[in-house]
Amino acid sequence: MRAFISDNIWIILISINYLLVILAAFTVLTKNINPTKTISYIIVLVFFPFFGLIVYYLFGQEYRKNKIFNRKNILNQKLITDVNKRLKPDKQEITDLKNDLLDDKIKLVKLLHSSENAPLTTYNSVDIIKNGENKFKVLIKDLKNAKKHIHMEYYILRDDKIGLEIIDILCAKAKEGVKVRLSIDDVGSSVSRKNKKRMGANGVEWHSFMPVLFPGFTGKMNYRNHRKIVVIDGQVGYIGGINVSDTYVNYDDSPDYWRDTHLRLVGESVKSLQIHFLMNWEFVSGRKIEMEESFFPKEDCKEFVAMQIAASGPDTDWANIMEVIFTAIVTADKYVYLTTPYFIPNEQIITALQVASKSGVDVRLLIPKESDSWTAKHATNSYIECLLEAGVKIYRYHKGFVHAKTIVIDDVFSTVGTTNMDYRSFNINFEINAIIYNEEKSLELKAHFFEDLEDSEIIDGERWLNRPKSEKLKESYCRLWAPLL
Repeated sequence: MRAFISDNIWIILISINYLLVILAAFTVLTKNINPTKTISYIIVLVFFPFFGLIVYYLFGQEYRKNKIFNRKNILNQKLITDVNKRLKPDKQEITDLKNDLLDDKIKLVKLLHSSENAPLTTYNSVDIIKNGENKFKVLIKDLKNAKKHIHMEYYILRDDKIGLEIIDILCAKAKEGVKVRLSIDDVGSSVSRKNKKRMGANGVEWHSFMPVLFPGFTGKMNYRNHRKIVVIDGQVGYIGGINVSDTYVNYDDSPDYWRDTHLRLVGESVKSLQIHFLMNWEFVSGRKIEMEESFFPKEDCKEFVAMQIAASGPDTDWANIMEVIFTAIVTADKYVYLTTPYFIPNEQIITALQVASKSGVDVRLLIPKESDSWTAKHATNSYIECLLEAGVKIYRYHKGFVHAKTIVIDDVFSTVGTTNMDYRSFNINFEINAIIYNEEKSLELKAHFFEDLEDSEIIDGERWLNRPKSEKLKESYCRLWAPLL
């Protein structure tokens, strides 16, 4: 018997593999998900033995429906619900906003308003920060002024130059008696064991989000926390695309220029950020957190900027951010200006951009000329032709790498956050965006967009159609993987 197994080990393994493939393929088919995604899974399962099963295990399970990331264990959910209720305007206030401010954009407010954790806030001060070096100047100042607590949640924290500076401040504030809570993604972040011990010894309470055994080898093949949140004393908040790493800071000796966008918030919206941090904190820490009045202090912000904090991920019933982006595009009247480092959209977003452009809306897309991912670059290129045919103007940023994730529409709607225009951000990762309904802030982001266009080149439709066939072949190959990237 042993000799038979030894002589036929590969036949046995292949047979087991394809038995599991049949079961997995049947499961994928019965889910009735997007046909393109279904076919992609089946192709990988059939033509890549063993590896295909690993890909399906990491990507194919629908966590949102299975509720694996369940939020029922949050301490004092009633308090969090009450905070949201106090922030949510009543129907009359929404009607007034419709008449005075938002016009038909009220659809977006109502779309997110139905979410338990995306209340519309109106009294906010919003500072738009361009690039990491500017973000860290103000962030470091705010951190040093913290009196009660510092809550930080980052996809990437590295103990390089800027990372060590932040870690030093966190340790110093913890020793002063400030409660410091830090959540970092286990795959995205890279902090030495020495600095982790140092943080713990100085009183910084930190946890890794969904730890893995070999983070260096897992890459993106996990459900990751891609959010970037900072809340200081419940009064100041940060949200946007800039992680804690030297990569995001344009030092004099930096090898590459990094273009990014972040927000500093004061006002009612900080309470929404606080809620999202606390919900994640109980998940990563594994224990209930005692609610404090200092988490939600009274604020007297007099500046009127209407906004919502939208979050999505495997723990939400709906793809909230993708839905609001889709709705914003299809309701645009004048223009849609979109900046993203990764453009691997689903069919809904492609159709929305095409329809908007064909309807006379000025649709412009800004992407990097050079990507940090060979597969993502060619997958992105595979979508360019169909957008050019619909009249969409596409620009490629060549000054460096554009990592900003921003959209501005009709001088009244804008969004800044962590969400890329790709399958992973829409369906797999934990993401968070600020949705802003304000003319002044929209015009400011619009100005930034046109400044970036000066360091970009527009794609010529005729030249693009005549690009080498070898490039088209790479694009077609990478597009097969698009639903899995």
